[in-house]
Amino acid sequence: MDSRWWTKETVAVVTGSKRGIGYAIVRRLAENGIRVILTDPDQEVGTAAVKTLQDAGFDNVIFYQLDVKDDTGIHVFEKWMKERYGKLDILVNNAGIMGISIDYDILKANQADPRQIFSGKTVEGISESYEMAKECIDINYYGTKRMAEAFLPLLKRASDAGGRIVNVSSRAGVLEFLQNEALRQQLNDLDNLNEVKIDTFLESFLKDFQEGLLKNNGWPVQFSAYYVSKAAVSAYTRVLARQNPDMYVNCVHPGYVKSEMNFNTGHLSTDEGAEGPAMLALLPPGSPSGQYYNRKERASFYFLDK
Repeated sequence: MDSRWWTKETVAVVTGSKRGIGYAIVRRLAENGIRVILTDPDQEVGTAAVKTLQDAGFDNVIFYQLDVKDDTGIHVFEKWMKERYGKLDILVNNAGIMGISIDYDILKANQADPRQIFSGKTVEGISESYEMAKECIDINYYGTKRMAEAFLPLLKRASDAGGRIVNVSSRAGVLEFLQNEALRQQLNDLDNLNEVKIDTFLESFLKDFQEGLLKNNGWPVQFSAYYVSKAAVSAYTRVLARQNPDMYVNCVHPGYVKSEMNFNTGHLSTDEGAEGPAMLALLPPGSPSGQYYNRKERASFYFLDK
């Protein structure tokens, strides 16, 4: 089969794509002639994003309002997709949040460099509550899982080239960031890894968060829920790939992209950040599955690329 397996009948869904990397992924897929459904909870901004693309000549992009926290809404969307297209070829799980609150007055008073926020050191003015942590995991991990589970039947109806799931993870999800080796091995024991064990891992994190035991038990202490949720996304990718050998399921760190999520501290453009996810969405038949990519290169789930 030709490496360019897709056609104008190929259908893709990208979550959380009203702006940033998600929007750039939509555009890249649309440039390849693929029908793309741009989804986001924000109807006004999402509709405007699609209009911008359509005004630029991409009449193969439409908007669907979707919140990945909403089980009912996801299943209504899946039914709509089934009735309208009968299949799904590509699912890009991009929706995500940092799960933190920032007091810019404190940062300004301390003359903090915005890049310090992501240095791994504790920065005064950044806070993370238990409720924020729960929401971060609910969107980043369980939102990814909800979408994958709901759309697996339609992905099984994809073209002969096989359905593709791309989970936008992060360098923050590399297991090296967990200070406790026992925690690392919970997600690195691939022979025994399953969704129940990932759930248990996340429940342990939230319990330790609530009890103030993150540092004692080896969890990240800055952006803790974001790091943990992305580690879970990467682990789930491996499980999903093993369960669905007829599909291509991979996760990717898009790079340190300048975006609202990181307060524009990144050094890559959103278009550059979309390169890796788009590449995985369009992988030729016979490509690897169950892998983690740092941008466009395969990388280790365990060790941080230096």
